[in-house]
Amino acid sequence: MTAGLIDGKAVAARVRAALKDDVSAFIARTGVQPGLATVLVGGDPASEVYVANKRKSTVASGMADLHQHLPEDASQAEVESLLRRLAADPQVSGILLQLPVPAQLNAAPLIDLIPFEKDVDGLTTLSVGRLAQQKPGLRPCTPAGVIELLDAYDVPIEGANVVVIGRSELVGRPVAQLLVNRNATVTIAHSRTRNLAEVCRAADIVVAAVGVKGLITAEHIKPGATVIDVGIHRGPEGLSGDVDFGPAAEVAGLITPVPGGVGPMTIAMLLVNTLRAAELQYELAGAAATA
Repeated sequence: MTAGLIDGKAVAARVRAALKDDVSAFIARTGVQPGLATVLVGGDPASEVYVANKRKSTVASGMADLHQHLPEDASQAEVESLLRRLAADPQVSGILLQLPVPAQLNAAPLIDLIPFEKDVDGLTTLSVGRLAQQKPGLRPCTPAGVIELLDAYDVPIEGANVVVIGRSELVGRPVAQLLVNRNATVTIAHSRTRNLAEVCRAADIVVAAVGVKGLITAEHIKPGATVIDVGIHRGPEGLSGDVDFGPAAEVAGLITPVPGGVGPMTIAMLLVNTLRAAELQYELAGAAATA
């Protein structure tokens, strides 16, 4: 058996094309152009590349680029002041604080200054709570991208046995919650899990988000299972994931490559979240006006 490839680039391209039309329709209906405020503190090279890609994609989708850049030595109070200003600015639909922030800053309270209706990363305490309670809100981009890929390839989620390897607040926990909300039976595995291969072999879907290169091998995969590799590692041979791709692909039914799998979905879902944020704020403003 050789697994079919889940083409994240193709799915992301379809999402972006549909989004561009939706943005145009929203602007025509409301007169409001959605805008994304990326906030970069300092000059981390990787963060600069990520933010540049997000800004370029924002403009290409027809939304406003409202980027903000603070110096490396910015204080907690300075970043707080900026986030409060963006939170109150009606032109700002979404706010994204690029992580990691410099060592002198405490990221958690900064993130929680972002209103849930502008939290396009889905990381604030309120957004996490709304996800857990299945209330409307903005969902973390990479986990939402995982669900989008599964749906694009008609992978059954309801009733499926799923193992999520990794319990981070950015990916593991929220993707598990999204899957539970879709009526999957979810096991969260991690560094303390005993007999990991045995646990994984019971799964119809394996989501590898543990951050260890090549940890998941063919012995972890049930024949015909769907394997979603969220990991990304840069080495002399190029990019690779948490899954030992070649051997795993001989056992799995569907599998995401690295690169070209989950990665392209993250920015695509960020753009979707920015439009959803604009729609949510427009609805909230209308409700307030009629109250």
